[in-house]
Amino acid sequence: MQKIINSHCHIYPNKIATKAVKGIRDFYDLDMSLNGTADDLIKDGEKVGVTHYLVHSVATSPKQVKSINEFIASEVKSYKDIFTGFGTLHPDSENINEDIEHLIELGLKGIKIHPDFQKFALNKEKAFKMTEYINEKELPIMIHCGDFRYEYSNPEQLKPLLEKFPDLQFIGAHFAGWSMWEKATKELAGTPNLMVDLSSSLYALSPETAKNLIQEYGADKVLWATDFPMWDSESEMEMFNKIDLNQNEKNMILYENAAKLLGLKD
Repeated sequence: MQKIINSHCHIYPNKIATKAVKGIRDFYDLDMSLNGTADDLIKDGEKVGVTHYLVHSVATSPKQVKSINEFIASEVKSYKDIFTGFGTLHPDSENINEDIEHLIELGLKGIKIHPDFQKFALNKEKAFKMTEYINEKELPIMIHCGDFRYEYSNPEQLKPLLEKFPDLQFIGAHFAGWSMWEKATKELAGTPNLMVDLSSSLYALSPETAKNLIQEYGADKVLWATDFPMWDSESEMEMFNKIDLNQNEKNMILYENAAKLLGLKD
């Protein structure tokens, strides 16, 4: 049986999930039918046989960092066999190093940031300062990348960060360039410390284009993901299966690459 890891999942406390999902829906002007809770994530993933989930949330202000990381850690504890958690940071926090120490103590395994929500550019000093702390702790960092409406996380902002920290593992969400997928691939493919995920991308790409992008990055650098609660697993898997990949490539993208990244053991 094929093991599957969903490598990009936002989850929220039950009491604020509806509001949080509405905020995402309004930001991207997309229809969303999922509710953003852990239980809904699992129910959705079971439809295609997901066996593990990388979960996270994003702080839009420094004061949210501690509570969000504690929430993610509590959900990982509740679903310890199937959840791995990434913590959040905010570049305007007064003590980023303490925030990192805290999320490590909580058992979180990496960092997720969203420059477009958090309103900071990846090529500015505070982004470099925050990433320097992350680099010291050797934690992988997932970054929302790309948005034609802003100049926070596009390829020209991301590239200097990749070059500054060549030993740090970056995961560029959405083929490292939402809404500018092919541009991002042209500029960033082949960067040794960059992996990418497929989330919020396949709906906009033909299977042929998606295959070309995967081949440019290399199948060993690609992660399957849904960007829950933005997209449901069944439709994402249906689109993925239309891409002409061999079984070895599918195995890497669906499970092996993420398992290695997260240190999961069979």
